[in-house]
Amino acid sequence: MLLGSPLTELLLLAGGVVLLYAGAELLVTGAGELALAVGLKASTVGVTVIAFATTAPELFVSLLGAVTVSTDVGLGTILGSNIANIGLVLGVSAIIRPLDISDTVFERQVPFMVLAALLLVGLGWNGRIGRPGGLLLLGTLVAFTAVIMRRIRQTQSGITSAERAQMPDASLRDVASVIGGIVALVLGSRWLVNGGESLLSAAGFSDIFIGLTVLALGTSLPELAASLVAAVRGEAEFSVGNVVGSNIYNILAVLGIVAVVRPIGVSPGVRGYEFPALLAFTALLVGLMYRGEKISRADGAVLVAGYVVFVYLLFP
Repeated sequence: MLLGSPLTELLLLAGGVVLLYAGAELLVTGAGELALAVGLKASTVGVTVIAFATTAPELFVSLLGAVTVSTDVGLGTILGSNIANIGLVLGVSAIIRPLDISDTVFERQVPFMVLAALLLVGLGWNGRIGRPGGLLLLGTLVAFTAVIMRRIRQTQSGITSAERAQMPDASLRDVASVIGGIVALVLGSRWLVNGGESLLSAAGFSDIFIGLTVLALGTSLPELAASLVAAVRGEAEFSVGNVVGSNIYNILAVLGIVAVVRPIGVSPGVRGYEFPALLAFTALLVGLMYRGEKISRADGAVLVAGYVVFVYLLFP
């Protein structure tokens, strides 16, 4: 889809940046207030509400690509987005402010992130992820949701009457902030993605390359915006939970749905480079989390450097 004149493209890009920032502010603020109102930890909200919300662009792009273009678009978008979430989003966030690692996220959510990556590689290694594979991914998503809901119930039951009396009431304003933030993030990311997608397509780049670069980076912008705002405001648990949860939803929910709608073809090139890259970034993140209680600025620099190398090696 051509956007028209260069001026129109620049206006869309500028508008997308503004919407991403405004949406991130609204989402982090509203979700934080709602978390306090219901007694949830920031990390839990990050891995559920914010992560699911910021996965919406990946779902939209992947389904639209699978139906109208090819499943290469959806697969490339998810692989590139998950790698960008770890290398770019967490890396830049950690450089701004070292990120605290929640025990709950590391012990209960990170294993599902690793499992999702392994399932994707295992299912796609024969060159095709069919409907049975999609159903397996969705079934794993149900199990992940059950673990999250159980954790939420445990948190709720542990709140004393005195603590509950001191908790603020949830307001419609907070709900409106979350919804408005989600809408702004989705719309802003779409404006930014459209320009790059059209330019690369016109230049003759492949669907998988477009998915791995422009679409992946563009659909990671909501995660990046939300995580950066959270890091700047000292709410780093949102950043880590957001990335871990988003990577889980991207594979289990988005690719699970896409595979059920239309089987996903996996090229030898993806199996030879992008799959190992996803596993390497996932293993690196787990190693950094296991080593200490924070992801330091030096760790963030390593993650960003790794992402730069990944993108550089993508270019033909």
